[in-house]
Amino acid sequence: MTAPPAPRAPLPSPGHMAVDHERRVDMDRLRRYRLTRARAALAAADCGAFLLFDFHNIRYTTSTWIGGGLGDKLTRYALLTRDGEPHLWDFGSAARHHRLYSPWLDPERCRAGMLGLRGAVAPDAGLMRDAVREIKELLRAAGVAGEPVGVDVVEPPFLFEMQRQGLRVVDAQQRLLDAREIKSRDEITLLGQAAAMVDGVYHDVLDALRPGVRESDIVALVNQRLYALGSEQVEAVNAVSGERCNPHPHNFSDRLIRPGDQAFFDIIHAYNGYRTCYYRTFGVVSSTPAQRDAYARAREWMDRAIAAVGPGVGTDAIARLWPEATAFGFADEMAAFGLQFGHGLGLGLHERPIVSRLTSLRDPVELKCGMVFALETYCPAADGFSAARIEEEVVVTEEGARVLTLFPAQDLLVAAAY
Repeated sequence: MTAPPAPRAPLPSPGHMAVDHERRVDMDRLRRYRLTRARAALAAADCGAFLLFDFHNIRYTTSTWIGGGLGDKLTRYALLTRDGEPHLWDFGSAARHHRLYSPWLDPERCRAGMLGLRGAVAPDAGLMRDAVREIKELLRAAGVAGEPVGVDVVEPPFLFEMQRQGLRVVDAQQRLLDAREIKSRDEITLLGQAAAMVDGVYHDVLDALRPGVRESDIVALVNQRLYALGSEQVEAVNAVSGERCNPHPHNFSDRLIRPGDQAFFDIIHAYNGYRTCYYRTFGVVSSTPAQRDAYARAREWMDRAIAAVGPGVGTDAIARLWPEATAFGFADEMAAFGLQFGHGLGLGLHERPIVSRLTSLRDPVELKCGMVFALETYCPAADGFSAARIEEEVVVTEEGARVLTLFPAQDLLVAAAY
């Protein structure tokens, strides 16, 4: 008699604390994994160094982070050369903080840096000129002075200064996105923990959703609850209700929610850098046949896509399972982009793979074990203004997709039903 298959253990969401009695996230292992993959990407590239301004790539290679208010100003940067240890330039006193509290970095390679804060300090001040001179000297010391430098994102004046001083610049972003597409067990655990936090917040949203509440009230609730749970950054919360559902505006307002509304929400936050993108749709007080039908179709498109996920499957095969843009009221795939959609999740909100009829049919990507991505479906209702939006985050395994987002979404839930 054949033994039944062993049950699949749930993906872990072990809590925030490191403990001595369970194996949880190993941060040192996480740092080694990411830097090893970045080094391998550099070794395979046609350049001698990566110069990184994208703050997700900086975190991937250095395991440092400061808030988006400074992190997205293109004034932090890191240099990875073939000697393997990154140099980091950070905002003022943050560099001293790294020397004290980031022992995995060489303290001599942590420097204060400032390039202009997206033009607030003009290039004529010479900060960019001096920075390029310093980088050139480090390239010479690493033995790669004559080789191209891979750059991910850059301000035009800094690019022009690199070229003026004789450096040849090539694209590093594609290499770094390749490196980041396969997640380690620690990355998957952090992504699961981030999703588990949103699972709980959706319980609060369902409880709070009622007539007279504003979309912005729900946004405030989500922010408060996530930060209380330990979120590092609430990047965005979409809150869309009633007549705002169709077309999808991708934002929130102060609209008062009314009985009979269909309402959907997207919660985007980061825990230890790892992000969620997590839609759910609800009815308020009641739901109509048109709303329930839209939800059922969005769920059917989602379930088809999840069932097709597996190693070796092309993103074109997933995209073909979704309706063409013209079938749900749009002129073409560009106009409907982001509605039937998949995108990688990690340190960034939009990583690889991207799944869309706009791009995947002509440039498919093969799914691999360890990829983590979100799948999103959207269906307008026959009433002309309601719509259903569902999103699930999945991990690619040998057995297919494992779902990270666990708040119930098989059927349309109705809040404040009397």
